[in-house]
Amino acid sequence: MNILEFKSLSKAYVKGINVISNLNLEIPQGRIIGLLGPNGCGKSTMIKMIAGLLQPTSGEILVNGKAVGEETCADISYLPERTYFTASMKVKDIVDYFADFYKDFDKERALKLLKDLNVDIEAKLKKLSKGTKEKVQLVLVMSRQAKLYLLDEPIAGVDPATREYILSTIVSNYNPEATIIITTHLITDVEQVLDDFIFISYGGQIVMSGNAEETRNQTGKSLDELFKEVFKC
Repeated sequence: MNILEFKSLSKAYVKGINVISNLNLEIPQGRIIGLLGPNGCGKSTMIKMIAGLLQPTSGEILVNGKAVGEETCADISYLPERTYFTASMKVKDIVDYFADFYKDFDKERALKLLKDLNVDIEAKLKKLSKGTKEKVQLVLVMSRQAKLYLLDEPIAGVDPATREYILSTIVSNYNPEATIIITTHLITDVEQVLDDFIFISYGGQIVMSGNAEETRNQTGKSLDELFKEVFKC
């Protein structure tokens, strides 16, 4: 069964200039998928439309067979590019907020992951580094039992040593029947955890997609090498 479907989807911020143009796409359950493309190609726009933060100009998005709306919010756990919590809040207060707001939030798991990452739950967000803030936000998102996880640049602000831990956390702390969509420009770091990949170009057009392992075996190249070939990086 498909967890996500785009049907003739288009999005324009300026009339007549599409960021996403007539996109048709089906994404199945139980996969970790890299949504990969150059800056400005529409990756974050796609993620925000799935999350219901932006409305399509035309076409539709279905999450678990339902049109994006209030009902689908319960199925989605979304990690945005930027931290959105109030800077004066303590980490433990944000954990409590998630526990109160989301029925599927696993507080015990969140506290364990924060401890593993050496995050002081008594600290206020404004006292934390950018990378630590991103760790907190990712832990909260991955501590929900969602059907669809949307991770927009989840490892961009953390050091290389932490990236490996975060990626292993992503793989080991989600429902295997759920789907994770990751956008990133750090393809070398993330491709080890991907089941599938989608290369999108400007206008949100799919230029290449497939099973990550099969593609590497068939081409003898990493996804990062293929990305550089396709987009002439």
